[in-house]
Amino acid sequence: MRLPLLLLTLLAAAAWAPAAAATLSTRMVHRLSDEARAAAGPHAARWPPHGSGGYYRALVRSDLQRQKRKHQLLSVSEAGGIFSPGNDFGWLYYTWVDVGTPNTSFMVALDTGSDLFWVPCDCIECAPLAGYRETLDRDLGIYKPAESTTSRHLPCSHELCSSGSGCSSPKQPCPYSTDYLQENTTSSGLLIEDVLHLNSRESHAPVKASVIIGCGRKQSGSYLDGIAPDGLLGLGMADISVPSFLARAGLVRNSFSMCFKEYSGRIFFGDQGVSTQQSTPFVPLYGKFQTYAVNVDKSCVGHKCFEGTNFEAIVDSGTSFTALPLNVYKAVTVEFDRQVNASRITQEDDSFEYCYSASPLEMPDVPTVTLNFAANKSFQVVNPTIVRKDGEGSIAGFCLAVQKSPEAIGIIGRECFNPGSHVSNFIFILKTSLHGTRGCRELPDWIPHCF
Repeated sequence: MRLPLLLLTLLAAAAWAPAAAATLSTRMVHRLSDEARAAAGPHAARWPPHGSGGYYRALVRSDLQRQKRKHQLLSVSEAGGIFSPGNDFGWLYYTWVDVGTPNTSFMVALDTGSDLFWVPCDCIECAPLAGYRETLDRDLGIYKPAESTTSRHLPCSHELCSSGSGCSSPKQPCPYSTDYLQENTTSSGLLIEDVLHLNSRESHAPVKASVIIGCGRKQSGSYLDGIAPDGLLGLGMADISVPSFLARAGLVRNSFSMCFKEYSGRIFFGDQGVSTQQSTPFVPLYGKFQTYAVNVDKSCVGHKCFEGTNFEAIVDSGTSFTALPLNVYKAVTVEFDRQVNASRITQEDDSFEYCYSASPLEMPDVPTVTLNFAANKSFQVVNPTIVRKDGEGSIAGFCLAVQKSPEAIGIIGRECFNPGSHVSNFIFILKTSLHGTRGCRELPDWIPHCF
């Protein structure tokens, strides 16, 4: 769903893991943060001001593009961070990863909606990587398997080679082709097994994990237009994904988490959160457990709940705002409009339908919005609105930050869990269920970075 959320999202993939498994992490930064703007230099002049109409239009456009797609504690960097460099990179969150021996660094986009980890490699048609030096603190990389002493081609006979039927020989390098169904966006090439360099949060020691990497020789669509020019880290449920690979190797529990605090965050592999979290089971989508989907039994605005408004929703860290199926959207928005004590206004754009007047001196209380899951477990959206600002940066109004889903399936986006600028929330996902709780301060001491 797409209600404002600045989340500490703990996404996980399975329940089993060795007792002594570690957790790995990396730092993240929001694409429109002051830190990202400072790093972007002259490029940041094209970014819309925070809170402006252009700012939210950019996020909504990104969401609509994603809707077209079908759908020990370890980290990939010492600090565990992820970041967002802004409009130049398609409004996604990224992290730096090191691959191969000797290692090469790549700035990869994080995507819970896909499975494969691929990077530009022996390119036939890849995005241009020059010209980003003013934006980033290092150059973007191209993977050259022949120069890595730990790389080997995955043979067509391998169980994870889904294109094996099209191979002429079992020993032939396994080809891959992934269609992201977003403006004809694809990546294709060969599958390689090589080392991914990780860091242990417990021992602070480097960890080398063997994973499967897509040697992306040819990209198309958005991948040639600045989105994920240096690769993509798929975090989905499939066996080929990095979280699944790390768990099968016994390095971590089969889980991962992402924590978002306004403009920055972390990703941890092997994290299972805290015992106080509630949970709801994942459900099959189109008959298969292929993505992080949950059942929403009903939705409530204030004390008014709507029976017969159950729907399936995909939890998507790459989407900013929540999208509801049309019947649920109508019920929620009409009731919100009835309860809110503010005058409705018309905006210059149609990013959001229900917007209201406000001022720095008068910001009215808004009704609560709650999602009820199985076993009567509920999640109250911390702040279901976004604030609109005028040209001088002052509060000019607010909007109910929810959109219509083009399908009967909803999407729960990042902004749904936004509690404000000081405390982040989190949900985390096991292969069997989605867990969640409110407040970063409930987390163990090893995640102080979420504030």
